[in-house]
Amino acid sequence: MTIRQRFDAPLQIKSVSETGEFSGYGSVFGVTDSYGDIIVSGAFADSLADWKGKGRMPAMLWQHNMSEPIGVWTKMEEDEKGLYVEGRLLIDGDPLSKRAHAHMKAGSLSGLSIGYSLVQGAYRYDSDKDALLLEKINLWEVSPVTFPANDEARIEQVKHALAVGKLPSVREVERCLRDVGFSAQQAKAVMAEGYKGISMRDAGDALEQANELLKTIIGATTP
Repeated sequence: MTIRQRFDAPLQIKSVSETGEFSGYGSVFGVTDSYGDIIVSGAFADSLADWKGKGRMPAMLWQHNMSEPIGVWTKMEEDEKGLYVEGRLLIDGDPLSKRAHAHMKAGSLSGLSIGYSLVQGAYRYDSDKDALLLEKINLWEVSPVTFPANDEARIEQVKHALAVGKLPSVREVERCLRDVGFSAQQAKAVMAEGYKGISMRDAGDALEQANELLKTIIGATTP
């Protein structure tokens, strides 16, 4: 089973033409994303070569939604900054693409975010940076997004680990708690002290989702 993830960093679309062409960076090197991952220079090289060999490009999706392609990428390459991309929205034949174009022009849709899967053994934890360094990844898609934020990828990663009989790490569970609405401080407090470590009032709507997540993890560890 391939676990697809997203890299969440505040990246900006550089320019948008009246006919739907635009450019920007789908990812930048050396930047820590919202969940503590860092993509290093060269991480895309093999994947881009694979796509070139197929005569295709990764998908352009609306907000990472696999059922809603909105255009095509015409150029994708690594430079000294990161993954530079150029693409074209299909504004003449797709109402959603036309909508995306209008939001890009207005500045209300200004982010780019990548969808990828990890390459086994091509990542390592850097304790000094408290981050996972991604040295090689399989690139699946690059999406224009309103907010480059991850809602489900980490939770699915934990569920997959449980399905194959592994226990997720404390770091992975903390990330899942953040996915469902806890702050970083609250997530650490839950892992260290349980629910007593946070205010129930401050937890808000995240509490019910977090409770279900923890039940899944606890259930998987109970004979």
